[in-house]
Amino acid sequence: MRFLTRVEIHTIFALFEGALETGRITKSSFRNWVVRAYLERKALAHSLNDTKTAVQQLHKLASAIVSIIILVMSLMVMEVATSKVIVFVLTQLVLVGFMFRNTCKMVFESIVFIFIMHPFDIGDRCVIDGVQMIVEEMNILTTVFLRYDMEKIYYPNAVLITKPISNFYRSPEMADSIIFTVDISTSMDSIITLKKAIQAYVESKPKYWNPKHSVIVKEIDEQNKLKMCLCVQHTINHQNYGERSSRISELILELKKILENLGIKYSLLPQEVRLTHVNLDNWS
Repeated sequence: MRFLTRVEIHTIFALFEGALETGRITKSSFRNWVVRAYLERKALAHSLNDTKTAVQQLHKLASAIVSIIILVMSLMVMEVATSKVIVFVLTQLVLVGFMFRNTCKMVFESIVFIFIMHPFDIGDRCVIDGVQMIVEEMNILTTVFLRYDMEKIYYPNAVLITKPISNFYRSPEMADSIIFTVDISTSMDSIITLKKAIQAYVESKPKYWNPKHSVIVKEIDEQNKLKMCLCVQHTINHQNYGERSSRISELILELKKILENLGIKYSLLPQEVRLTHVNLDNWS
């Protein structure tokens, strides 16, 4: 209140975990906010640095081409180079270009991929060939990825331009589903109470979950159980995989607690057991 207006305080409090509910900022929530801000600034600085490096490399390439054009034009203006010499030089350049056509094509495709398509930035979590990786470094010809086991993988940009790339960071808020099973003898009142309890929990975590969710019955399995599914939507995308996993784990534990409090269980069907009497005297 000393430094900010009420509107600004309401905006700032939303950045800290639990601050809107309690009206106070705890030391742990403030520490988490500082860490997130530091990581975001670090990723931004890394991205700007790599982008600057790629632009410098492109600038050197363009400067070399422009220098050659200026040199040829200067020789023509000063009449030092005759038309025969110009034709000879151009022929040699065409020959060199034919010899290195694959390299020229790769450089052109890499430039198009980095500066025009630009499907990711430094720090983005992407999926390429079914493997989750984080973009570590971007250059004109190659991009360096960091796999989940901290192994660095180098991809030529000319190869990446031909592959489908899934970018978690640029994706919208993603959804998750939890499948669980209850006994078919569970009453409708208990199922309605279960839905209300789940709704109350989801709405109590506005920083974690979108209030729009659904609890549906998928099927009756083996005549003795209901297979149900809880579909929820995150307030973040899956860029931060660790935070997403912790939220799902907390939701599953809360669902288990709700089922226990409501006494909703699952029991196997009675099994038929046949006993046969064996006369041991016949075996002696």
